[in-house]
Amino acid sequence: MLNYHHLHYFAAVARLGSVVRAARELGVSQPTISAQLRLLEQSLGEPLLVRRGRNLRLTEIGQVVQRYSQEIFNLGRELEDVVQGRPSGGPQRFTVGIGDSLPKLTTLKLLQPALDARPAYRLVLRIDKTERLLADLSTHSLDLVLADQPVSPTLEVRAYNHLLGESTVTIFATPPAAERYKRGFPRSLNGAPFVLQTENTALRRSLDLWFTTQRIRPQIVAEAEDMGMLQVLGQQGLGLFAAPTVAAAVIGEQHDVKPVGVLQAVKERFYAITVERKLRHPAAVAISSAARGELFS
Repeated sequence: MLNYHHLHYFAAVARLGSVVRAARELGVSQPTISAQLRLLEQSLGEPLLVRRGRNLRLTEIGQVVQRYSQEIFNLGRELEDVVQGRPSGGPQRFTVGIGDSLPKLTTLKLLQPALDARPAYRLVLRIDKTERLLADLSTHSLDLVLADQPVSPTLEVRAYNHLLGESTVTIFATPPAAERYKRGFPRSLNGAPFVLQTENTALRRSLDLWFTTQRIRPQIVAEAEDMGMLQVLGQQGLGLFAAPTVAAAVIGEQHDVKPVGVLQAVKERFYAITVERKLRHPAAVAISSAARGELFS
């Protein structure tokens, strides 16, 4: 059976990076801590720490154990609070990584079931490059990653793609520009000023392919990875921009823009990525069910 004291000593060493510092903080001898660490590694059958110079660093398994040990300690404190009649520590954490190229308004719609869940979850959001988020997912630092493309087979990450749905793409512009470019759409887009996603994003690649097949050459005046920035630039009249149709009403209302037209052949897909073949976390299941049954139905 896993020993709580072993985890306690391990967590201190993992946090401080040194048996010496951990022994000083806990008020025990260095041999005691070293012996407890060896017993924990023997019980788990995996090395948890490796030496790097004068400090100790967590192995990949050590990172997983550190995360779980923190949750175990939180549950232990919550148990003590309940027994003593004190308020408990609060809702369970649900940690989600969000690819920085995802449109934020659509992402909010995807996350809404987790926000509405009862019992409530404490939602922790991290926005970063998808590759870095997948690395954190592999060490169980994240429960879920939301992305606009599946895991690349070139990445050495064991993860599973769960397609949440897809949306057509709508072209937006300021109200005067929208009235102008609606006439003769989509041929009217030839030579039109555009603010577009950067070339490393899935939506930009789909748009470039569509422009090529339709022999339309837009005038690209700005590029940005962040969808929020593109919407602000479009709102200021710098150029037309593309966004998922599923969020068209909210985009129009928040940014005072109008749809020019819908590109039926261009799709943006949304994926939930986990380390599990089947979604298990209740909040992740709720997100997937709502996306497939309502948002993208």
